[in-house]
This record gives sequence, structure tokens and C-alpha cells, in this order.
Amino acid sequence: MPTAKDIFSYPKYWAECYETAPFLPMSREEMDQLGWDSCDIIIVSGDAYVDHPSFGMAVIGRTLEAQGYRVGIIAQPDWNNLDDFQKLGRPNLYFGVTAGNMDSMINAYTADRKIRKDDAYTPGNVSGKRPDRATLIYTQKCKQAFKDIPVIIGGIEASLRRIAHYDYWSDKVRRSILPDSKADLLIFGNAERPLIEVTHRIANGEPISNITDVRGTATMVKQPLPEWQGVDSSTLDKPGKIEALPNPYLNEEPPCGSKDEIDTGEDSAKPVVVQMANPNKKKKKPWENVYVQLPAYEQVRGDRTLYAHTSRILHQETNPGCARALMQRHGERFVWINPPAIPLETSEMDGVFDLTYARVPHPSYGKQKIPAYDMIKTSVNIMRGCFGGCTFCSITEHEGRIIQSRSEDSIIKEIEEIRDKVPGFTGVISDLGGPTANMYKLKCKSPKAEATCRRLSCVWPDICGHMQTNHEPTINLYRRARDVKGIKKVLIASGVRYDIAVEDPRYVKELAKYHVGGYLKIAPEHTEEGPLNKMMKPGMGTYYKFKELFDKYSQEAGKEQYLIPYFISSHPGTTPEDMVNLAMWLKRNKFKLDQVQNFYPSPMATATTMYHTEHNPLSKISRKSKTINVAKGDKARRLQRALLRYHAPENFALIREGLKAMGLAKYIGKGPEHLVPPPSRNELKQATRPARKGQQAATKHTQSQFKTDPRAKAASQSGKAINNKNRSKDLNKKPSNKHKKAK
Repeated sequence: MPTAKDIFSYPKYWAECYETAPFLPMSREEMDQLGWDSCDIIIVSGDAYVDHPSFGMAVIGRTLEAQGYRVGIIAQPDWNNLDDFQKLGRPNLYFGVTAGNMDSMINAYTADRKIRKDDAYTPGNVSGKRPDRATLIYTQKCKQAFKDIPVIIGGIEASLRRIAHYDYWSDKVRRSILPDSKADLLIFGNAERPLIEVTHRIANGEPISNITDVRGTATMVKQPLPEWQGVDSSTLDKPGKIEALPNPYLNEEPPCGSKDEIDTGEDSAKPVVVQMANPNKKKKKPWENVYVQLPAYEQVRGDRTLYAHTSRILHQETNPGCARALMQRHGERFVWINPPAIPLETSEMDGVFDLTYARVPHPSYGKQKIPAYDMIKTSVNIMRGCFGGCTFCSITEHEGRIIQSRSEDSIIKEIEEIRDKVPGFTGVISDLGGPTANMYKLKCKSPKAEATCRRLSCVWPDICGHMQTNHEPTINLYRRARDVKGIKKVLIASGVRYDIAVEDPRYVKELAKYHVGGYLKIAPEHTEEGPLNKMMKPGMGTYYKFKELFDKYSQEAGKEQYLIPYFISSHPGTTPEDMVNLAMWLKRNKFKLDQVQNFYPSPMATATTMYHTEHNPLSKISRKSKTINVAKGDKARRLQRALLRYHAPENFALIREGLKAMGLAKYIGKGPEHLVPPPSRNELKQATRPARKGQQAATKHTQSQFKTDPRAKAASQSGKAINNKNRSKDLNKKPSNKHKKAK
């Protein structure tokens, strides 16, 4: 893995002479109290300002403050009022813009593209305090407020839109957010390392237009950077060969650390070489100073096969140890995406989380409740990243596959701060986790393999032999946390990756005995092999093994505890028959789900590519690639979701209709082998009642609504995708936070 400068080793900016602010200022009055005449950096965010290490603006703001900069906060500004963007004055260095901890579109709309009525990151849980595509709007307003001040965009919304991407809400491919917003720089992933370097360079007088070489950043260029060798991968022609460059088209992942000459999937007939490296220089690794030219935005916008091809390459270039830069044409210019930033070391993670956070919302909110804060105020983030690689999840695209862990001492210190600082603390730590509960300090056994591996998942289709599965560090942490004076209970609420947990039964025993509050939620996501393979999730065998261990150790502890599995409907690659089989599994196991998750195509996720293109980018992409089943259109998606709630009477009619259309009427009846009961007398009366004038008869339906490919119907409805007048309660909505897996 390449080395990087410690983020706390930079010389402090001159403004370090000011004391640490109790809260980063949100008004000129607060700036005056601190003795500031101006801010060096102003962060504009779509979230309310909570000074807590689970909120991105607080982490970035406090980290920059520790570098000696004066940082102001403009939280949830009125985007129709330019004065809101000018209230802290002109920043000396730049504006930093983020939509917040959540993507603004996912925050505002349900998976059915209905407007949500709440916002967990807003005081009072009210919706409408941020615009759609908040990063775009905020950036434009900052540019209007102060035309000569640079704007840097970041956060999950910007990360997931760094290249041309499918946009679920408009049902089209949009340009990269960088040219759309006209921002000066985009930082993707966890931003501390690249942002600190960029900030110091700007403070030292370097124009932001010259800062094009920082890892973890994207910028607009007119041509490739000097000294970089290009590989054209903008077509689907016969692949060529380049020594030791891993292949995005291998059906099986190459062995970690392989030195063999590997077929790259690039078009050897059209090499793009800007400048060859000096032969007198030390020999470079084959991915160093190499960029991949992706198909242009204008190509992928109308060509689904090329879009899938582009997605496949993108996801192969996520390992900071061997990732190549990416370049994609947008009109007359290119989006240049540098390789990902080097992950933080444990000491750096500790430094970020040990900063002086007030751990409460800004006083200006008074007694208004902020649900996201209430959820995480007594939880502790112990790590970042996820090597699971689930195709529907955005963690890999944002935080990466390398696990970054804090030290035990830093975590215990935070638990003690929660005990001493959080108002009304009852002695219960609500979560000790991160993107996953049990990846703390897990890493590749071979540093060489870790630095060169291009597997999309370290645990699928099987756990890699190089991956550690020893949970002893996590067990020791749990025990030490329980022993902190004043702590009565430490719960684990982050998702447990049970396929790794079963490799170390000691962890399951510790979990069941001490850290479950009666119920433990886990995520098999499905029971059928087809959808599970498209999700890159393990089969049900590991679920049964985990359940056996969990039940055994719960019984030994004298506790009555239950696993609550949750599942996803309408995931690409899932057929209606798959959902029927899942529903029957639920019925046999006496599960009646109150809440279900309908697949939500978030930008840049692999599963979103499947949804849009109906190709599987986990395999080789060609014009002859087989398409996969995708549930599109309201009717198809509602049926799949209804099958997960087979027990709800309001779903009976829809399920019966769907079963008949699939030729599976045998599942209609009153026996244990049946899924739903036959129509009641009242239902039959309603079905035979003559339709009122202008209405369709209740019994008149067509099987075409349940065809595998409802593309025509979906297309006819695309203009109604986002209708602000169509409001409905979102049964899937849960307050999200930095610890939770982004579905």
C-alpha cells in the first residue's frame, strides 16, 4: 500500500492562535464572540449542525479546526435567499459543500419515488428543509454569493455522482455532478486526508485550478495530466494485453498479488498514450501513473451495454493500492478522477475522533428534537469501510474496502465522554459498530496481496483465504467497554456480518451472552441463489449455522432471544417466482414482517447498473450478454413487496392475481402449503359488483402487468416518477446515520 503523510503532521495555519470553539460558529455574533473577523472555510450542509463525530460536517469542521483554520457552518440554508449564503461573510479560502449524511434525493423520496413527510436530520423531523440535488443548488448559490471564491464539494451525494450515472428519480443517465455543479473540485470518500492537503496548498497560495493530482479528488481537465499513460477502454472491442494490469473482464477474480500477464479488457487497437514514462527512471508498477479512458458521457447516456462496461471498470478501480485514475469525456472537457485516498492509520483515526466535540446539537435549535442525533447520541463508531461488497450498498464506492479501525483506548475514551457529557445518559451504549458490527481490525493477512487485489468482495462467493476472521480484537473491545464504570449495557445495533461471525464462534457467544437486547437484526436479504448471487451475498447455509450458534449460546446464557432477518424485494435478478419461494420460507418459519425494503437504486451502485441496463457487470459485458430479470414499474415492484408481507390482508388480492398470472394458483388456499387464502365472500361480492361509470371493473385485469419485462409500462409512467402532490407514508423509512449500511 502506498504511504501518505500523516494528516496531523502539517504545520498549523496561523489562525491556530485562536482557542477551540465550543461550537463552530453559525452566525456573525458567534464569530464576534470568538474574536474572528472572518472564516477561512465555510461548510454548507443540508443537515442540521450536530457537533458529534457521527455527523460529517462536525468531523470535517473539527479536523480543519485542528489544522489551525477558522471554520464556520451554514446549516440547512434557505436556498431561495442569497443572504443565507452570505451571512458569515466571504471565506478566505473556500466553501465546502455537502448535501449531508444522506443523499438528498434518498432523503427526500421513498423507493417508490413518493415524497417523504419527515427528515431525521432536521430539527422537528420536518421535511422540505433542503432542496432536491442539494449539492448542485448549494454550489450554485455559493458561486452567486461570492463569484471569486472556490467551491469544493464532497459527502456521499458527490461521491456517488463523480462520473456519469443513472439517476433513478428522472430515469435517465446524468452527467457527473462536477460539471453540472461547476464546482472547482470534488472530494470522494472520507475526506480528511485529501481535504487537509488541498486546504494547506490553497492556504499557501496555490490556485485551486492547479490542484489536480491529489488522491481522492476529481477535477475537470482539458487533457490528461502530464506524465500519465492512458489506456482506452471506451469500446467493447477485442481486449488487448498489458503486462500485469488486472482484468475487469475475468469471470473469476485474479489471485491476490498475481504477477502474471493478465488480459486487461482494454482495446489494444486504440492505445491512447499521452506521455511515456522516462526509461531512465526507476521502473514503476504497472498501475502507477496510468489512467483508463472510460466511454464518454454522450456514449453511456444512450448505450446501456457501454454503461454496464463502464460500471464494471469503475468498480475494479477502488483499491487504493493499485487503482488507476479514470477519465471520462463530458463535452469538450474530461472528468479526471484520481485514485482513492490512502486509508487513515489507527493513530489518524484516533486523532479525528478524539477532537473536542460538544456531542450535542448547536444551541440555536433549542429543545427541538433531531431524530438522527437521538438515535446515535450514545453510539460509538469504531471503524470505517466494508469488504463485503454487496452490490446494492454504497459503502465500497464511498468508504472503500479497507477497514480503518480506531484503537481501544480511543473508543473507551469516547464511551467515558458519552457517560460524562450526554444529557440524560442512562448507562446504555446503544451501538458499538460502524458499517458492520464485526469487521473491527479485520484485514488481509498479506500486505502485498491487499495492495494488489481487485476482488470486489473479500467474502463472496467464499471468504478469501487471505482474510482474517479472528474476532479476538472485537471480543476484547466488548469486554473492556462493559467494564467502564457507569456502563450498564453495551448493545450491538450495527449489522452483524454473520458469514464472518460463524468463522469464530467465540464472537457469537460473546454477542448472544452480553450484547443483544432480546432481538438481533441480521440481513440474509433473500433465500434464493439467483438474487443472492446478484447481491454478492452468502447462501442461507451460513444463516442457519449462525442461527444454530446464536440459539445455543442464548440458551446457555438463560436468555430468550430471537433473530430478526430482513429481506429486500425487487432487487435486480429477482424473479416473481423467487419472491414466492421467499414468501413461503417466511411462512414456514413463522415470520411476519412489519417493514420491508424495496430495492432503491442509488447512484453508482453495481445493482443500480443492473437495474438500469439489465446486464450483470459482475460478469463479462458484451453485445451478446444475457439480460437479467428486473422488476420495473409500480405494479411489478408492488407485487414483489407484497409477497414479503404475504400475511397482510390488504395484499391478498394483489398476490392472488400475481400467482394466477405466474401459473402458481396452487399457493392459494387455507392449508400450511398455501401462501394466501382464497377470496372471502365480501371480496367476491366486491369483485362481481358492476363498475361505476368511468371506472374499470374490479375483475378486469391483464396478465401482461406481471410479465417479466414491464419496460413499456415503466416508460409510460416515467413522466410521473416524481409528483410532489402524491404524498404517502413511507413504511421503509428509518432514521439513517453514518453507522448504517447505505442501502
